[in-house]
Amino acid sequence: MIVIGSVLHTIGERLLVVECDAARLPKLYGEVVDRRMRPVGKVMDVFGNVSTPYAAVLCKGACGTKVGEKLFIK
Repeated sequence: MIVIGSVLHTIGERLLVVECDAARLPKLYGEVVDRRMRPVGKVMDVFGNVSTPYAAVLCKGACGTKVGEKLFIK
């Protein structure tokens, strides 16, 4: 598992904004899981500054992740 980053904001019920590490950017449409290996959703977009990028994660259902929780990619 590779750490994507931590959840910064939730937008609505199904979209998460994740603050990423600039050295390890996630691949688009990669499967995102939480620390218990439960599926969260997919990476839909990577945006922002080069030094502090962000990822938009579209959840499969209503997002149960909290702000500050770390997310991983398979």
